[in-house]
Amino acid sequence: MEERPATGLWTRRSRRIVYDNPWIEVVHDEVTRPDGEPGIYGVVHFKTRAVGVVPIADDGRILLVGQHRYTLDAYSWEIPEGGVPFDEDPLEGAKRELAEETGYRAAAWRELFPFHTSNSVTDEWGVLFIATGLVAGASDPEGSERIELRWVTLDEAIAMIDDGRITDAISQIGLLRTALARSVDDSEG
Repeated sequence: MEERPATGLWTRRSRRIVYDNPWIEVVHDEVTRPDGEPGIYGVVHFKTRAVGVVPIADDGRILLVGQHRYTLDAYSWEIPEGGVPFDEDPLEGAKRELAEETGYRAAAWRELFPFHTSNSVTDEWGVLFIATGLVAGASDPEGSERIELRWVTLDEAIAMIDDGRITDAISQIGLLRTALARSVDDSEG
């Protein structure tokens, strides 16, 4: 993990890796807190950048992916998303994730914005995109993924957020931002 100098009110006195695998690293820091008292901080460092894609068909419907999430032991409806190595362009990674999970390619891409997922315990950050001009193809999911595809309207996706069927934060951010953009476009048009 790349060591970064402290820039804020916290002072790191020591750092040690307590767990490491190909996807994450967990560190234990001995710190001096902003109030001057000693403390500890645990950080989950992600070894990839997160990307998410809101794929929108020509008729305005959105493509969701459903899969069982081991960490939750529950089924989850989400936008296509995944991890992209830091040396890969986020847009190229988003294109790859969309194709792998759904088989779709897109003619047009637009970046929505960057985000942090849970900045109180992780340093994970990512980027969201909207993909349009979709063309179907063959998917190639990872061996750990058993993905189901589902087309919904944006209103249906927002209802799925409201009633708890979409709980994934990256998906919620992307879908709600897409709905906000539509609302602004409707009020201007």
